[in-house]
Amino acid sequence: MNLKSLPVAVLMALAAMPSADAGVMWGERRAAWLAEAEAAKPMLVRQVVRPQSIVQAVNDSAAYQHWRYAPAGDPSEMLFSRNMKDVGSVTLDFGRHMTGYFTFHTKTLSRCQDAPVRLRFFFGEMPAELNTPLDPWQGSLSRAWMQDEVVTVTEVDREITLPRRLAFRYVRVELLGASPDFDFALDDMYCTAQSSAGEVTTALEPGCRQDVADIRRVSIETLRECMQTVYEDGPKRDRRLWAGDMYLQTLANRYSFGNYDLTRRCLYLFAALADDDGNVMSNIFETPEPHAQHGSHCMTYSLLWNSTLLEYLLDTDDVATARELWPVARRQVEAALGYVGDDGIYRHSYERGTWIFFDWREGLDMTVPMQGAVIYALDQTCELARRLGLESEVGDWPALADKMRKAARREMYDRGRGVFVSGPGRQVSALGQTWMVKSGVVAGRDARRAIETALAMPDVCMPGTPYATHYLIDAMIMAGMPDRARDYMLAYWGGMVAKGADTFWESYDPDDDFISAYGFSPLNSSCHAWSCTPVYFIHKYPGIFQK
Repeated sequence: MNLKSLPVAVLMALAAMPSADAGVMWGERRAAWLAEAEAAKPMLVRQVVRPQSIVQAVNDSAAYQHWRYAPAGDPSEMLFSRNMKDVGSVTLDFGRHMTGYFTFHTKTLSRCQDAPVRLRFFFGEMPAELNTPLDPWQGSLSRAWMQDEVVTVTEVDREITLPRRLAFRYVRVELLGASPDFDFALDDMYCTAQSSAGEVTTALEPGCRQDVADIRRVSIETLRECMQTVYEDGPKRDRRLWAGDMYLQTLANRYSFGNYDLTRRCLYLFAALADDDGNVMSNIFETPEPHAQHGSHCMTYSLLWNSTLLEYLLDTDDVATARELWPVARRQVEAALGYVGDDGIYRHSYERGTWIFFDWREGLDMTVPMQGAVIYALDQTCELARRLGLESEVGDWPALADKMRKAARREMYDRGRGVFVSGPGRQVSALGQTWMVKSGVVAGRDARRAIETALAMPDVCMPGTPYATHYLIDAMIMAGMPDRARDYMLAYWGGMVAKGADTFWESYDPDDDFISAYGFSPLNSSCHAWSCTPVYFIHKYPGIFQK
């Protein structure tokens, strides 16, 4: 590889990498891994998209989050030739979700400009986002995530592109200030949408039901928008690479775009930017040079990096890459096993600088899910070693996985009710049963009983995100519940489609349209990577989902 061909920012990052004698795990190999990631950086395909219609906001208690848009006219007739001072404010619908850069053009209609013009733009993925007051700010994350911009136009009759990349379908424009001595029009606007996804390589079977086709379409569009120069988790927010999202995107990518170079790039980025002890960090930023979020080690996500590497190997048969990154995979399991006692039970300690995540659902006890996640990671990593001919490097891990399965049945299983109970409060959660099934702690009739019993309980802790719901449906299939899995997917993701989703959302609860982990629903991402997996289920199991 010719390092001189790499961008300056990447060369600076390479120079900052510690050498082999710095006491940092993998030493100088990190620089080579970062260079491999840069070499796999994809080209972005761009498309110019213009607004399809002017729309009017309608406050409707039956609509999702109580707002919808109704068509109100053609932009070419009602905006592009009209004096903006007469228009005042206008909302436009671009017809679909887009990720890219917004451009507008202003035109003098009479006399000449004698003072600046000031415009305010609001960009939104969903109608409620543009119709919910943002101030005073109520969210727990930065106000700056919201997509509103004030632009001062010092020279009319010119094209202006906003420097911030945006993710939106709707835009509202407001005139904040203009001189009374000249007239002007906002005579053109467009978005240069971008994605690295490419063309879809799969198709539905003839006669596939329409609701499944609709879910598949929205699933693919969700993934397309999140495939930029990395697998982003959300093009509006957080606009970065997260290991947990990456795993699910890899599954969906297999049955849609087949862009495996992007997977390879992301795997190398995580390996190169692991912490000094070799722990894969939870998320990565690309600019101003590739770097991980400082101190953010999520144990569940680092273990899913191993699963992503296994899936990449299955997709590509790229043994060379998988062997090169094998030490990273081994290290993630070693770190997790540091929390497993002699009794085979995983006990997490947040004081050791790591955290765990399964869902945003408030109150979820993660004791049982984490026991299952570690067993699953052991199995997945042992399978990776087997395929690479490295079984000798996993030692007694298969036996340890069996020991942890027996411990889970001994310590966490309520035999009378047939469900797993988590933590001191003996919580029954859908995710507790899910990860006991996925890890093989229970199978067959016991697995079906655990899931069915839990879902029937009025006080069960249910998933609050499509991320968690993916694993629940996967567990249903593993437990031999194909009809339940299909119906659940149709109800859950189909519910979002029925409520107006053209990309799938970060958080969704059929009974709570305003659910948010951030205390303010407009902060939610309405195009989120961890929501894209219906295309995976639909194509991997056509006999279940396409009939």
